[in-house]
Amino acid sequence: MPDRPPARPEEVFSCRAARYATSKVHDDRMTLSWLVDAAAPSAEEIALDVGTGAGHTAFALAPRVRAVEAVDLTEEMLEEARKLARKRGIRNVRFSLADAMSLPFGDRSFDIVTCRRAAHHFTDLERALAEMARVLRLGGRLVIDDRSVPDDEDTAALINRLDAIHDPSHVKDRSPCEWSSLIQGTGLELLGMRPYRRRMPLSHFTDMTWR
Repeated sequence: MPDRPPARPEEVFSCRAARYATSKVHDDRMTLSWLVDAAAPSAEEIALDVGTGAGHTAFALAPRVRAVEAVDLTEEMLEEARKLARKRGIRNVRFSLADAMSLPFGDRSFDIVTCRRAAHHFTDLERALAEMARVLRLGGRLVIDDRSVPDDEDTAALINRLDAIHDPSHVKDRSPCEWSSLIQGTGLELLGMRPYRRRMPLSHFTDMTWR
């Protein structure tokens, strides 16, 4: 069966938005804590969360910075995020509709840019990374948390095929070597990479329909 082009993320995630608001994986306090610590926020800084989904990363950053801009391509996701913000009493996060490949912000606008569990959906990751680098102030920090695959091409192809079955908007999981090259290609300095493992049954990829 020939490969099909990825579905549009907004088409897929408009159907799944409510699930992400209650997702334990996306609200995992351990990985969120690591991400925030890696961003090294301070009270007067402004952060941008790209592909915010239901807002979990933005909420984790909010108590540590002055303000967070949180953007996503799917309005239904943003509405779930706004509901969660009201429920949690978070007032310094602003949500807006935006494409990671064309961020509606001026150059050097943010001290911190985060992107968590979203980059494998980007149809032009190089352009999205260039946009994140563009809006980052000198001395700012970009922190990305996303799935990765081994350097072995056959294993990587199998994992990407399973991800596409689970989610037709999936584009590509990258290996650590690919990520290193991509980040350095933006002109940013790669300060470190921290791998972690999450075990999932095969049924996680095969049993869930996207609608």
